Amino acid sequence: MRYRGRNPHEQQNKYGDDRHAGVCDRAVRFPDCDGVPATKPAIEENKRLAIQQTVLEVIKGATAARHFVINGQGELLEAAPGMKGVNVYAGYDAQGKLLGVAAEGGAQGYSGSVDAIYAYTPACECITGVKVIKQTETPGLGDKTITDKNFVANFEHLEAKLDTAGKALANAIVAVKHGSKQHPWEIDAISGATISSKAIAKGLNGSAQEVLPKVVPLLSTLASKATREGAKP
Repeated sequence: MRYRGRNPHEQQNKYGDDRHAGVCDRAVRFPDCDGVPATKPAIEENKRLAIQQTVLEVIKGATAARHFVINGQGELLEAAPGMKGVNVYAGYDAQGKLLGVAAEGGAQGYSGSVDAIYAYTPACECITGVKVIKQTETPGLGDKTITDKNFVANFEHLEAKLDTAGKALANAIVAVKHGSKQHPWEIDAISGATISSKAIAKGLNGSAQEVLPKVVPLLSTLASKATREGAKP
């Protein structure tokens, strides 16, 4: 399992062209516009905007998002190029209220990595939104993790509570055989796409086990990072 919660500036770009961001701007020379490689600043900005948009999609009601890094000392810092630590993205409404926190998680599927961005809502201590941002699974099977409404419904209220010590999840997030879900921390797998389902569960669990014990103690700090006019992007 590969946890993908580190600084995006340290990772290989996966938002480096207009196919991911949904834009094509010759002024910054995206590869698919004229075949000329994009400049590094353009790639980084394109990636930042794509992640920010995804964060706004998974954190319901959010109108603005801010990117932070939690360093090795547990400090919450405004993200900057080259900064090492755990990435978190805070989502705020128009009045500046903290609605949730997003992070990345990924794991190996049947034919490649399945990566997702998920939203954690403090009010319910649960995951309330997931969007797959990269997957190379078998067409018609793996893509069901994106299109299957019943599978997507798993992430409307997926329990992600910490244990009493606050050091790990009280219950690991796992995928179970389709139709056998009994607990709120379980993901009802897609029939015929069990490996892809398990990859998403494994990625979410691995990320949440590392990120949430670090971010939950900082929720009040995150809440104070926005003004009444809304958070700065």
